[in-house]
Amino acid sequence: MYVLKRNYGWIIVTLLASLPLLAILKMVNIDFSNEISISLVENTTGEGKTTLEMLYHISGEFAIRWMTAVLTLTPFYILFGVNNLFVRQAMGIATAIWSLLHFTIFVIAEGLLETFTQFNYLAGFIAILILIPLLFTSNRKSMKKLKKRWKKLQSFAYLAIFLSLVHVAILDKTWIIYAVIAGLGFIIRIPTIKEKLIERRLKTKTVKQ
Repeated sequence: MYVLKRNYGWIIVTLLASLPLLAILKMVNIDFSNEISISLVENTTGEGKTTLEMLYHISGEFAIRWMTAVLTLTPFYILFGVNNLFVRQAMGIATAIWSLLHFTIFVIAEGLLETFTQFNYLAGFIAILILIPLLFTSNRKSMKKLKKRWKKLQSFAYLAIFLSLVHVAILDKTWIIYAVIAGLGFIIRIPTIKEKLIERRLKTKTVKQ
């Protein structure tokens, strides 16, 4: 019971990040009869898109959604005073896994060399390279081992998120809403604005008490 109480946020994030995988599994047929073979199941989307297009869409959309969610955590703390490091780590892991899945689907379908043919693909590829070490150090053991260096390493997540936003903004203009949300988050982080918002929050809390 204590373990659940301590890690309930991490568990909730893990469940939310895992549920969309069920939709992806329905689009893929894995055969173990002789050697492992993977094929796509067509006509499962019902949205006028091929299965491959839907795999691109689902994996990419959830990757950018989790990235945007991670960016809102600090503004959320500034505005409401709520913070949970392990929830932040879980959301970061979800971001990295969905991003890696999106990139893996791209490489299988188009080939690795296609990554270097367009600027938006290259931006996404660099973001993936940054996210890999962040994924493997998003745990308590790495925090203790790296100490102050851990926070510096994790700060590269901002660069990865920026590159990812550039990637999706070029591919699909309708996804620019994520860039707007991220931009507002960075505005809230500006020291003078941040200090005023925290001061206002603390005053409001004192009045209520």
